Amino acid sequence: MRIGVPKEIKVNEYRVGLTPDAVREFVAAGHEVIVETGAGDGINASDQTYRSAGAAIADAAAEVFANSQMIVKVKEPQCSEWRLLRANQILFAYLHLAADPEQTKGLLASGCTAVAYETVTGPDGVSLPLLAPMSEVAGRLAIEAAGASLQRHHGGRGVLLGGVPGVPPARVVILGGGVVGTQAARMAVGLGADVTILDRSLARLRQLDDLFQGRAKTRFASAAAIEEEAFAADAVIGAVLIPGASAPKLVTRPMLKRMKLGAVLVDVSIDQGGCFESSHPTTHANPTFMIDGVVHYCVANMPGAVPFTSSHALNHATLPYGLALAAGGLEAIASNPGLRCGLNVHRGHVTHAAVAASLGLSVKAPEAALAA
Repeated sequence: MRIGVPKEIKVNEYRVGLTPDAVREFVAAGHEVIVETGAGDGINASDQTYRSAGAAIADAAAEVFANSQMIVKVKEPQCSEWRLLRANQILFAYLHLAADPEQTKGLLASGCTAVAYETVTGPDGVSLPLLAPMSEVAGRLAIEAAGASLQRHHGGRGVLLGGVPGVPPARVVILGGGVVGTQAARMAVGLGADVTILDRSLARLRQLDDLFQGRAKTRFASAAAIEEEAFAADAVIGAVLIPGASAPKLVTRPMLKRMKLGAVLVDVSIDQGGCFESSHPTTHANPTFMIDGVVHYCVANMPGAVPFTSSHALNHATLPYGLALAAGGLEAIASNPGLRCGLNVHRGHVTHAAVAASLGLSVKAPEAALAA
């Protein structure tokens, strides 16, 4: 199969769909790879490095799209890229369609087959192996973002996350005990913050309790508990995920008025619409905004700030799935349960139930869509 890797064009996005190491693996498996010139600049991988790995270099994205059977990206295709996709072409990337009806329309109109990293499942049918590495990065970055945003010149309370002798540390509340929440808690605990993790799974709360051994508190995420913790918090990390679906709004707009002046909300769920009612996507260039005295950090591609780490971590996870797609095409999706769960759009149909429900669209089961 011929694999295309265009340069990412989302604002402040420096990751790349395939690293040179991954290109080498595809070429060794008998596939061709076309990389847009400059695609690896964000990870300091030159065109010559890609040539040495076996890739051909294209002068423009249009050339990559026109000559490839599968497009491998990091972030969702932008408007100009929807128009370059076509029927019988596979798109393999993060999509987050539940919060993006316009992109969904564009993919449906293209007739392409779109497999979303964030809904591909592991052998257990539950885990999300292609989301996990970026969730690890985002969870760790969330605490860095919270610490910076708490600084007074950024509009925050002027509180140091770890405090100092005689002055208590910041109170950090983490909504969601999954991969993002766990990594955020690791960072916050390591810095000496006062950390509370809320989740609705008692089994997960028990695991977190064992993991942190009292260094982080756990609490069941009832509405009353979320309100109480948010009002007392210096920083709240939104780390909630419902695979494929829009994130629930756990902190409402009226709640902001009862939060501490200069408190910080970091919405890691923003790709799925955000878990704070007042959130809207921001960029690394202009990451925060203020509502009712509360700082909001809602960067929609947080791992893009550390593209070298993120690109390599992502490729380590996506490589076996990408190789399977390249070797088998649609048959690989039909025969692999994990890839079937990743199928979001196929030949003009939404094929993921949670995506369809979030957008109010009809759904066609992956098996039925692939058999048509």
